[in-house]
Amino acid sequence: MRVTETTQEPPSSPVTVSSFADEFVRQLRYEQGVDLNFATKDNLYQALAGTVRGFMIDNWLATLRTQQATESKIVAYLSAEYLLGPQLENALLATGLESLARGALTSLGLDLDDLEGIEIEPGLGNGGLGRLAACFIDSLATLNIPAVGYGIRYEYGIFRQTFVDGRQAEQPDTWLSKGSPWEFPHPDMAVEVGFGGYTEQVTDETGGSRTRWVPSESVSAVPYNYMVPGYGTHNVNTLRLWSAKATNAFDLQIFNSGDYEAAVRAQTVAENISKVLYPEDSTPQGKELRLKQQYFFVAASITDFITRLLPDDFALTNLPDRVTFQLNDTHPVIAIPELMRILVDERGLDWDVAWDVTRASFNYTCHTLLPEALEVWSVELLGRLLPRHLEIIYRINEQFLAGVRAAFPGDELRARRMSIVQEQPERAVRMAFLATVASSKVNGVAALHSELLRDKVLNDFSGLWPEKFTNVTNGVTPRRFIKLSNPGLSELIDAAIGTGWVNDLERLRELEPFAEDASFRAAFRTVKAENKKRFVDLLATRDGIELSSDALFDVMVKRLHEYKRQMLKVLHVITTYDRVLKGELRAADLTPRVVTFGAKAAPGYRMAKEIIALINAVAKVVNTAPELEGRLRIAFPANYNVTLAEKLIPAADLSEQISLAGKEASGTGNMKFALNGALTIGTLDGANVEIYDLVGADNFFLFGLTEPEVQDISDAGYRPGSYYEANASLRGAIDLIASGAFSGGDRTTFQMIVSDLLDKDRFMVLADYQAYIEAQDKVDVAYADQEAWSRAAILNVARSGFFSSDRSIRDYLDRIWHASPVPVVK
Repeated sequence: MRVTETTQEPPSSPVTVSSFADEFVRQLRYEQGVDLNFATKDNLYQALAGTVRGFMIDNWLATLRTQQATESKIVAYLSAEYLLGPQLENALLATGLESLARGALTSLGLDLDDLEGIEIEPGLGNGGLGRLAACFIDSLATLNIPAVGYGIRYEYGIFRQTFVDGRQAEQPDTWLSKGSPWEFPHPDMAVEVGFGGYTEQVTDETGGSRTRWVPSESVSAVPYNYMVPGYGTHNVNTLRLWSAKATNAFDLQIFNSGDYEAAVRAQTVAENISKVLYPEDSTPQGKELRLKQQYFFVAASITDFITRLLPDDFALTNLPDRVTFQLNDTHPVIAIPELMRILVDERGLDWDVAWDVTRASFNYTCHTLLPEALEVWSVELLGRLLPRHLEIIYRINEQFLAGVRAAFPGDELRARRMSIVQEQPERAVRMAFLATVASSKVNGVAALHSELLRDKVLNDFSGLWPEKFTNVTNGVTPRRFIKLSNPGLSELIDAAIGTGWVNDLERLRELEPFAEDASFRAAFRTVKAENKKRFVDLLATRDGIELSSDALFDVMVKRLHEYKRQMLKVLHVITTYDRVLKGELRAADLTPRVVTFGAKAAPGYRMAKEIIALINAVAKVVNTAPELEGRLRIAFPANYNVTLAEKLIPAADLSEQISLAGKEASGTGNMKFALNGALTIGTLDGANVEIYDLVGADNFFLFGLTEPEVQDISDAGYRPGSYYEANASLRGAIDLIASGAFSGGDRTTFQMIVSDLLDKDRFMVLADYQAYIEAQDKVDVAYADQEAWSRAAILNVARSGFFSSDRSIRDYLDRIWHASPVPVVK
């Protein structure tokens, strides 16, 4: 039976409301050990999750059997982050069980929506990188591509953000405090991972000499499997996350001697590896732990793939025919020397043969243009923690530089620039260079980003290997970010063009004529109004923030980083406030506006934390200023995550994508907002360029310097103070901050921000300020004409189908991976 036209047939058939309810009660009784009458909400959620999980298992096992039987090529996605979001709602959608589950729970006097709200989402990612990885594994399963995602099962994940006196404070993210019903632990499949020690030369069974690494310590990597169901298919792929355990967790003799802490010290040291996502690395201990994390998960993953997903007699010279290891940024790049170590030291392949296999097996996605974001590991740390890998890197580099010198004779400066091992300011390994040298393909994640990556960041390498560089623009899954998060819009689209668009997002183009239909525009506005009301109600309950839904919802949600320029948004708010204070603008003439921020700052990133404090300080003043008559408000809910995003993004009218041109790799939030009917105010940066080209200039608020203009100003010597001196509005906004207007009269509170803006302003906030203010004035004018605004918003939805992660995966398959679908037939 089919539940709705847009979902697949439930995998276990026949299934009815009654049988679902029976299975739910069985789960509650025999797995949770409680009776329905005495069950807590947590018991009920766990039983519901177990019931839904049970309906996916047969398809999951069938997928594994089918892929192994066909000996198909597998995409092994190596990522330090997976920001998955809530699992229950996605599993119900993918399996087509939502209406059955709702009916079954209703028959038992329970409410599905109530139980969905119990779930704590896995905090396994920091932002866009992890959310992209989650979108990609969703699309891989939906497109029937054999794939396994590999990562780390962080016990605490990304921190839970709170505010104390307006300043960010980090709390542990205890997402596992009540267990996770979606994972399958497999301690029987654990992999031993070594660290430290030394290398030695040994004689192998053929009489030849080879290198052996003798680690001084080891930990056990225990896999936890998550099912990744495809939508509209029987295929269910696997996400395998590794948890670190001690190989010898407990010493009874030491315990009996009375030293109880020492008895479990090995367990503590081992488990630290998978304890926290991105441990603060401003200390040597933090740096070491980060490198341990990276090696830990890739070493376990490569061993797992070779020993468990390949036949015992498989010839590893054919490895590229069976796998493509995709490096999601530089975090997994240590996998390259690890594969070489296995092939040469453990499997006895000739170095050159192993190198050919390795280069054909890896591909590298670069997600940044910022030099400081391209990881570099000191030779001292690598040599101490992974001595054999450093030897392998040295040999790779020596061989590579010989090729560079042969291709560019006499150009020793080029060889130094391209060396994988840098000499200054300390001797260190440049992981992006290693990834580029050892990969078949290197891709950026938006057209502009890939161009700058090829022509500026890695230009020496593209000069040597132009064919190696390509682009795959990012995308987002329409299942979670329209179908689940915006049911009102989803139903409106269904009624207009039918239901097939969820797996063929380019079909949204069929909505274009409806932008001229007054009744459709009215229905579209109704959906937006309902989404705003839903978000306002959520913030009132979740955060105690009281807002009016009758306003322009202006949203800036993303990681707090100076290049993303949350500071520019703050200056716009302060400027509006200052205009009213000075009588240049009447409050009654303001477009009612709710400015919503969502952002976490890295724990050690002081300037980012200062900006968060400033945003909250400005909010405290602006939100209570009688002069504004409540027509301008700031909302900054703490701990922005996928769960909150699913309510906020559909409510947004205006999407703030205002990074300095040439600094944002792509962005995916910009895509989610456009697909949900928000208009973008943005620079020509990252995927904004492609959004602008697709939706049209009339449906996008463009401002700011272009990347070449940014470069020209930098080359000429940027003087931010000159913009302050020449612009009265800018001067007024900065002077308000400096005067203590937002800090109880204390002029020193935000002096760090003021000084940085006037003296450094690395990301040219002041240079783009006036253009941004003028663009925001255009927003106010445009929003006043709701018919025209609705038309533009509908066209944003209609023309953004390109930004499906399904399209991204097809591009990867065509340009990089060359893997084929293997559908499960039932």
